[in-house]
Amino acid sequence: MKKIVLTLSLLVGFSALAQDHFSGISTSNRVGILNGTLNPAEFASLSKKFEVNFFGLSLDAANNKISFKDLTSGSDLETLIFTGSEPVNMRFDGQILGPGFAMKWMKWGFGITTKANVKFDVIDVDPTIGNAIANNNLVLNTTLLNNPSNQRVNGTSYGEIGLSVARMLVDNENHSFSAGVTLKILFPGSYSNVGLKDLNGTITENAGGAFLTTNQPATLNIAYSGNLGNSFTNFSDYSKSIFGGLNGFAGDIGVNYEWKDGKSNYKIKGGLAIRNIGSMTFKDNNNYNSNYTLNIPSTNPLDLSLFNNVDNLSEVEQVLFDNGYLSQTDQNKTDFKVNLPTTLSLYADFKIIPKFYVTAYMQQRLKKDNSDNQITARNIYSITPRFNIGVFEAYVPVSTDDVSGTNVGAGFRWFGFYLGSNSVFTSLADGKQGDAYIGYRLAFL
Repeated sequence: MKKIVLTLSLLVGFSALAQDHFSGISTSNRVGILNGTLNPAEFASLSKKFEVNFFGLSLDAANNKISFKDLTSGSDLETLIFTGSEPVNMRFDGQILGPGFAMKWMKWGFGITTKANVKFDVIDVDPTIGNAIANNNLVLNTTLLNNPSNQRVNGTSYGEIGLSVARMLVDNENHSFSAGVTLKILFPGSYSNVGLKDLNGTITENAGGAFLTTNQPATLNIAYSGNLGNSFTNFSDYSKSIFGGLNGFAGDIGVNYEWKDGKSNYKIKGGLAIRNIGSMTFKDNNNYNSNYTLNIPSTNPLDLSLFNNVDNLSEVEQVLFDNGYLSQTDQNKTDFKVNLPTTLSLYADFKIIPKFYVTAYMQQRLKKDNSDNQITARNIYSITPRFNIGVFEAYVPVSTDDVSGTNVGAGFRWFGFYLGSNSVFTSLADGKQGDAYIGYRLAFL
């Protein structure tokens, strides 16, 4: 497996966020800080006058190739990952929701939140590359490569502080309408990216190993900052520098509408938010960001075994330079900007009968994932039936996304404590996603 991972580091990049974190609980009719992180307009509709967030943790791993059953079946995972013609897509997404505070005052709502984000993504990798290496043929085998897309492996860690304000613009017995904004102060920590575009070539395998040649020059980007410049195979390098210096700003905007039943509850609540509008700049003594043309002639094929002991991107680059495969197309940028994963979130919560609700949710990314300076986000659609009796709430999110497909999960809330998963049922069966979240907050008055 190490050989496969390190070869991907060359061909598509390797570095150490956005999935739908806290699904189900973040659209609850018990409105709190979690709702406000999804849509800042929700801060004007807090269920209590004050709320304190103590902690929240959400972890997610998803892919389009292997399932939980495959992990326990003893199957050769390398072969499974690189089987077929569908590009390999994998996502690891972690979010820590730290101390936060929200309050409602007259028609206004205010909030302050803290978050730490960690992401690792494999994006549109051609499976024929890994398959040719994983099979380790001892006889002559030739694999043709022709992929015009930008194949990437990308990692990011960063922290943020959110300052939110919302106002109730309309509020009567039948209707209410609110709007809100969140300003996010960003603290970029570590970053790493390798992107390979327009790869057209051949991998030849024989008793001597696996060798790569290109039929035309490809475009290669290598970028890193922080601890990820030292090593891209050790996950602790992501967590060591989640919060860097203040070097970025972003924003969320949102609106919220309720059709009321004449009392304190609603028949239908709908919300729309555009989140993560902005970018951050990585500034570090270890920064590196350069673009190259990659050209490997048939007279001098690249021996892929040269990367067996490589541990960081500078070593990958050095191997390619030493063998004359790289030509630099621009100067190294000591500071570089990375765009956040801007998404459109749209949801509607329907009261079917008292204490029973159903939420429909959509998340759509607004930027393409193939740009080298872009953090990724998933397109997600979900339906969540929910039973809520005040102090206790239970729900079953059913979702589909463009990486792992369909997932079925479950979760509950007891007073301020919550625990859940978007995929607990499908991951135990034949699903391709595993995730869980947990947290505690306290609301009063």
